[in-house]
Amino acid sequence: MNVATTGRRWATEFVPLFRRMLLALPVAVLAGSASALFLQALDWVTAMQWQSPQLLWALPVGGLLVGLLYHFWGRGSDKGNNLILEEIHAPGGGVPARMAPLVLLGTLVTHLFGGSAGREGTAVQMGGSLAALLSRWLRVGTASRRMMLMCGVSAGFGSVFGTPLAGAVFAMEVLVVGRVQYEALVPVLLASIVGDATCSAWGVHHTIYHLDVATGAGSHAAFHAVLLVKVAGAAICFGLASRLFSEVTHGLQRCFARVLPFAPLRPVLGGLLVIGLVFLTGTRDFLGLGVHAPPGGAVSIMSSFEPGGASGWSWLGKLLFTSVTLGSGFKGGEVTPLFYVGATLGNAIGALLQEPVGLFAALGFIAVFAGAANTPLACTLMGIELFGAHYAVYFAVACFVAFMASGHSGIYLSQRMAAEKGSIQGGLGEGNVTLRDWYKRTVQDDEPPPPKS
Repeated sequence: MNVATTGRRWATEFVPLFRRMLLALPVAVLAGSASALFLQALDWVTAMQWQSPQLLWALPVGGLLVGLLYHFWGRGSDKGNNLILEEIHAPGGGVPARMAPLVLLGTLVTHLFGGSAGREGTAVQMGGSLAALLSRWLRVGTASRRMMLMCGVSAGFGSVFGTPLAGAVFAMEVLVVGRVQYEALVPVLLASIVGDATCSAWGVHHTIYHLDVATGAGSHAAFHAVLLVKVAGAAICFGLASRLFSEVTHGLQRCFARVLPFAPLRPVLGGLLVIGLVFLTGTRDFLGLGVHAPPGGAVSIMSSFEPGGASGWSWLGKLLFTSVTLGSGFKGGEVTPLFYVGATLGNAIGALLQEPVGLFAALGFIAVFAGAANTPLACTLMGIELFGAHYAVYFAVACFVAFMASGHSGIYLSQRMAAEKGSIQGGLGEGNVTLRDWYKRTVQDDEPPPPKS
């Protein structure tokens, strides 16, 4: 091969890659900075809620205000993460720039008044919205716009959790169930790493999880067949919990839509129901983000890594509170509540199986999310990034079994399906069937509104 041919090949293959990498960098910086702002503000409103628990009484009012804001000025922003997935699949109407400030404000209102929600949806939507805005300013083509949206998703996810590898794989894996979109591999990975670094550069510190590691096993856990069987059995429970969360949340969305056709009134009813659930259960453990316990103590994700740190039904309480909050139209993410559901369920299962509750809390933490988001690869990497590589094999088994056990359900209805789970043949075309289509086939109901993430 002569020099001229080599040069032409280099230009054909690598110059476009460098161009995509250059487009990914500003997306990453913007998304990482947005995540830093959001996380700082989230800490502030959470502290306010802890200091003034009576703010819970204003949850219906806050829901009404956010509902009205989205109704009159949202212009499709209420579709949340699903809008971004749809635009990546088939660019069309675009992602409005107003999505970023709207979801930021809406999520902060949810947490200020005690709603049960997370933060992933907010970070992903801000990253996608900013990426779409930048693509319009630069007047890039359809392929580059699609790539920039994927970079916005990866940078938002990676920076909000401090897991850049998981963020990159999540952006490629979440689009189509059963297929990873590798065409944007390098730009997406770059965006996730730079986004996380940008967030950290603003002085934001992520939660550090400590998982005790068995000594004498080297860099990875020794193989124990009995433990592996127990992990697989627990993973089936984690997958069923994922499915329950998705089904309950989507079912409540349909119920709220039927009862209250005027969308801004749905979070009012949802806020009243959350208040009622607090009185019914006699606890405030399931309000807010749930990572750390408020002063005075409560069940939290962190407490779930300790023996006795959660009750046998804590996971179900958080699931119900979050489904009501998000199903009625409040803003926020599903992922951190899924971490809570998984960690507390893992705590209970670990105690029942007489295994380390910290290990099973970590397994549930990632596996319930894997089943609900249909992203077992990303969640396995998340387990390694958050808890270390010692139990990597068990993380993978938990995530992949939970993914299979969750069935054809998920929190993102605009995900496309390349094949039915467990099938060795495609049968669904090149990812043209969405989870929403699958729900329409199986639920025998009107098309549910997209998740309010």
